[in-house]
Amino acid sequence: MKDKSGLLGMMKLGIILAIFAAAACIMLAFVYTGTSTIIAHRQQADLDAALRELFSDADDFVLVYDIQSPDRAVAIENSYAVIKNNEIIGAVLSLSRASYNGQIKIMTGVSAMGAITGVKIMEHTDTPGLGANAASSSYFVDRAGGITFYGQFTGKKITDPFEVKNDVITITAATVTSEAVSSSVKAAALAVAQWLKDADVNLLPAVSTGGEK
Repeated sequence: MKDKSGLLGMMKLGIILAIFAAAACIMLAFVYTGTSTIIAHRQQADLDAALRELFSDADDFVLVYDIQSPDRAVAIENSYAVIKNNEIIGAVLSLSRASYNGQIKIMTGVSAMGAITGVKIMEHTDTPGLGANAASSSYFVDRAGGITFYGQFTGKKITDPFEVKNDVITITAATVTSEAVSSSVKAAALAVAQWLKDADVNLLPAVSTGGEK
């Protein structure tokens, strides 16, 4: 009888544990779904904010797929045509390139006139206090003028060299990071210029980012 009672007790315990495990799995699934939704909304909000920062007067941003990088070291992850008054006034590119301590990801706006409208560092793993200053709003390459490292690219033309220690002021003791950003911005300028020259940009797919106007 003891053996039978013990067996029943073990079965009951197993059933209880199975119920708890199933409940925990269901709860985790709900948490994951909810968290994934929140993360997706947050990522979309960050994207919308970055696009607006680079082209504040745009009516819409349309995802396009035919802008090619002229630099094998620079990958174009996403491209957005910038629309205003039903005309393309430029493009924004999300770019990735190897830097000092991993990939550095930036967004660059390029106007149809061939000028950089802005640069935003989205992700990096470079050294704090050195390469990380590329993304810092408190690190100035021109303190008197209030110009940050990434801010110095705004207004540059496609014809500019984009060369560190030439027309680009380097981050102190972070030449590799400085060159990674500079070459990425140059690649963006060249890529958008070629796209506007070659592509039939009047036949864009009607797929916007879904962000606020």
